[in-house]
Amino acid sequence: MTAVTTTRVAVASDDYATVTGHAGKARRFLVFETQGDAPPREVARLDLPAELTVHEFACDGPHPLFAVEAVTAGSAGAGLVRRLAEHGVTAVLTAERDPVTAVARWASGTLAPAGGRDHDHDHDHDHDDGHGGCGCTCG
Repeated sequence: MTAVTTTRVAVASDDYATVTGHAGKARRFLVFETQGDAPPREVARLDLPAELTVHEFACDGPHPLFAVEAVTAGSAGAGLVRRLAEHGVTAVLTAERDPVTAVARWASGTLAPAGGRDHDHDHDHDHDDGHGGCGCTCG
């Protein structure tokens, strides 16, 4: 019998109903588990304090988003993408508004990428400007 892998995905959602951006400044996340072809299942909701937004996080301990395999949002800067990747987390950007649909399509490899401005332009909102050490490497 083949083991089915369980994957955890956090979706930025200011209202716990729709996918929102900007991932680096998001405080609310829906956490889903995916397993094989089964529909995603919501397993937790995060309501982070301002100092635990990834943009403000000072790398002074564990972070709840570093415990998932992917973070999904409408947009994210290159600094956030890099910071998540340092912890083995994939940043997933999408124009999909429904969290369950976004996670299901990501898990099946059919999620359409974010359209329009994805904040990966010359002004990176997750730059290292002394606000929480966004360019640091958390160890």
